[in-house]
Amino acid sequence: MHFIRQIIAEDVKNGLPPAAVRTRFPPEPNGCLHIGHAKAFCLDFGMAIENGGLCNLRFDDTNPDKEDTRFVDSIREDVRWMGFDWGDREFYASDYFERLYGFAEELIQNGKAYVCTLSPEEFKEYRGVPGQPGKPSPHRDRPPAESLDLFRRMRAGEFEEGRYVLRAKIDMSSPNLHMRDPAIYRIKKESHHRTGSKWCIYPMYDFAHCLSDAIEGITHSLCTLEFEVHRPLYDWFIENTSISKTLKIRPRQYEFARLNLSYTMMSKRKLQQLVAEKIVEGWDDPRMPTLSGMRRRGYTPAAIREFCEKIGVTKFNSLTDLALLEHCVRQDLNKISLRRMAVFDPLEVEISNWNEGETDWLDAVNNPEDESAGSRKIPFSKRIYIERGDFMENPPKKFFRLSPGSEVRLRYAYFMRCDEVVKDASGNVVRLICSVDRASRGGNSPDGRRVKATIHWVDAAGAKKAKARLFENLFTRADMSDLPEGADFEDFLNPRSLEERDILIEPALAEAKAGDHIQFERNAYFTPDSKLSAPGSPVFNRTVALKDSYGK
Repeated sequence: MHFIRQIIAEDVKNGLPPAAVRTRFPPEPNGCLHIGHAKAFCLDFGMAIENGGLCNLRFDDTNPDKEDTRFVDSIREDVRWMGFDWGDREFYASDYFERLYGFAEELIQNGKAYVCTLSPEEFKEYRGVPGQPGKPSPHRDRPPAESLDLFRRMRAGEFEEGRYVLRAKIDMSSPNLHMRDPAIYRIKKESHHRTGSKWCIYPMYDFAHCLSDAIEGITHSLCTLEFEVHRPLYDWFIENTSISKTLKIRPRQYEFARLNLSYTMMSKRKLQQLVAEKIVEGWDDPRMPTLSGMRRRGYTPAAIREFCEKIGVTKFNSLTDLALLEHCVRQDLNKISLRRMAVFDPLEVEISNWNEGETDWLDAVNNPEDESAGSRKIPFSKRIYIERGDFMENPPKKFFRLSPGSEVRLRYAYFMRCDEVVKDASGNVVRLICSVDRASRGGNSPDGRRVKATIHWVDAAGAKKAKARLFENLFTRADMSDLPEGADFEDFLNPRSLEERDILIEPALAEAKAGDHIQFERNAYFTPDSKLSAPGSPVFNRTVALKDSYGK
C-alpha cells in the first residue's frame, strides 16, 4: 500500500466514487519512452484500473520545434506493448490551444497576466535567486488593455521570436522561483505536427498541463518529484481561471520519486544526443533504456511491469540496482523461453565409434518449465562441435568437463569419453577423437555410473551459421545521475558494450523470428534481432545472462 494508493483510498473513503478516478499519462512526443516512463505510466494506468476508473493518454505537444509524429506513433506502440489501453481517450495539449488561449486572455483582463519585453537574460536576472526577492519587470504594471492588444498581435504573428512573452502576475518575492511571474506563452514560429502554421504562440508546460488536466476531469495528476515545486503554480492557474467554477472534482497533483537505474542514463536529452551522434544505432538500440530498445533486446512487458511493482512508489530518490530488472526479466523468460543449443567457440569432435552417414534423431525438451511446449528432434552424427572452453588438456583438480580420458554427458545425447587430442603444427588443439556409449542414448546412465558434467553441442552436419550480439552495460559508472564535477556522460561510455560473434546453432534455431524468446542452454537468453535478422539467417541479441546476481 504505497502512498499514492493510500491517497486514492482515502479519497474514495471520503466520497469519491472509485469509477470516477481519472489519471493521465502525458508524454512529450520528442523522443522514445524509456524505462522511467514505464514506471510512470504503470502507475497512471494501474491506479485507474485498480479503482475501475480511466486513464487518458495525452500528448504534451506544446513545443513544436522538437516534436514529431514518429514519436507519437512510437509512444502509442510502447504503451500498447506494455499491455495498457486508453480506448478512445487519446488527447493532445494542442486539442485545447484555443481554450488555453482564452484562459490566458482571462488572466490578462483580470490583471493577473501581462506582456513582458525582457530578454531571456534580463528575465533570469530580474527573477533573482532563492533567499532573495526578485525585481518586478518594468512591464508588470502594463495596463490590461495594452497587454491584451500585444498578446493578440503576438498571436497574429506580428512580432519576431523572443520579442515578447506573456507572464502570469503572481509574486516576485515568493521563495518559490516558479511563482515569480512565470512565462506562460512565448512566440515560436515553427510548424506544429498537428496544427501546422495556425499558431505562432505556444503555451508553456506549467500553464498547459494543469488546465488540460482540468479540462479532462483528471482527479489525480501523478508526476515525478522535480515537479513538486511546480505544484503551487499548478493550483494557481486552476484557481485563477474560470474553469475552477465548472469543476465537479478539482485535479490534485501528487509527486513520487523518479526511477534512477544503475549503469543507465535516464535523461531524454542525453539519450537524444547518443542517437544524434550515432554512438548508438538509434532509439531502439538494445543497449538503450528505451522500451523500443528493450523490446528489441528481448525484455518482456510482464517482466517490466513486475519490476515497476517491485520497486514501489516512494518520495525518496534512490538508485535502483539494474540487477533487479534483470532478475525480473530472467524470471519471466525462464517460464516462456524455448531451450536450444548454440556453440560460440567451436571445437570439432569426431566420434570414433560412429559410422559415416549415420544420423540419430534425438528427442530434446523445448521447455522443462512448460510441459505443453513439447519436444523437438535434433540430429547427432559422426562429427559434432562443443565449446572450446568445455575441454582442457591439462585440467585443474576441480575441472569436471571434458579432458583426455574423462567422460561427460552430451545434453540429450550420449555419454562421451575423450580418447585422443589432435593438434596442429603450432601445438594448438584442433580436434578431439572421442567415443560414445551407445547404451546411454538420451543421456541416461546404462549401468548406474555417474558423470559430473553435462555439456551442450551441435551436430556438424546439421549446424547452421548465425550471429550473436553480446551486450554489456552502455556505461561504466553505476550512478549516471550524479556525475563528478566537470565530467561529461560520454566519459563513461563502455567501449565493450557490444560484441558480435559468429556462432553455430542447431537446425531448429535457423527459422527463429523476432519476438521469439530462446534460452541458449548453459549460456544466456537470446532473441532474434527485429532489424538485422533475415529468413534462415538469424542475428541473435543476448537479452540477459542465465546467472542471477540480484540479492547475492
